[in-house]
Amino acid sequence: MSESALRRALHHALLILLALLVLFPVIWIVLSSFKPQNELFRQPLSLLPRAFTLQNYSQALSQGNFLRYFGNSLFVSVTSTLLAVLINVMAGYALAKYIFPGRDLIFTLMLSTLMIPLQVIMIPIFLQLKNFGLLNTLWGLIIPPAATPTGIFLARQYMVTLPNSMIEAARIDGAGEATLFRRVILPLSLPIVATITIFSFMWRWNDYLWPLIVITDNKKQTIQQALANFVGQLQINWSQLLAMTTVAIVPVVLVFLVFQQFFMTGISAGAVKG
Repeated sequence: MSESALRRALHHALLILLALLVLFPVIWIVLSSFKPQNELFRQPLSLLPRAFTLQNYSQALSQGNFLRYFGNSLFVSVTSTLLAVLINVMAGYALAKYIFPGRDLIFTLMLSTLMIPLQVIMIPIFLQLKNFGLLNTLWGLIIPPAATPTGIFLARQYMVTLPNSMIEAARIDGAGEATLFRRVILPLSLPIVATITIFSFMWRWNDYLWPLIVITDNKKQTIQQALANFVGQLQINWSQLLAMTTVAIVPVVLVFLVFQQFFMTGISAGAVKG
């Protein structure tokens, strides 16, 4: 074996080892979700279940109205992601390709909001939702994060890399701005669309604090609130909690697997200096 091949093999082995270390907690959760309650803390601990069972999943789905909470989170995450992709990509395109007074100032002010902690603006947003009658509704979870400075920044930085000559050629051919954006810009922006989709879906799906503040009706709770409800005051049903945690992981993994081929392209392009 040549020196370069040996170095490459060692590099891959190290990456595999690091990946296993990072994924070990997830693997433990998934495998433990198939164990009976009395096996979880049996000594010595074992990674693989000795008595494989699906009872944890069936009981959690039937007793905890988990499908309702799963549907609420799915609706919030998908709708909010669609709005985030549309608004962030449109804003990024405008800041990258349109020339108008105050454009750079707007972009700078938008970036400066990244320094503001979420806890600082929670009360103003809560009061605005109250004024609009959106408290205790799923739309109160969807609308506030529809546009994010991170998404606009990534979209704008990616749009800067698109050639202006191609946009001008489409305009000369008679394409209107809406047609230009739909048929030219969006197809060329799949990497950044995928990146914003992954981030937005992950943030909305895993969000716990904001739904806890906005939602008071049990029927409108999200999956993260449902998981918290599995922790009782006197006892915790670890088997069902692990089973539902495994189910909650699946959508995020699926979204990443679907869009992963564009993800790294979008991240690297978003880091280009405009």
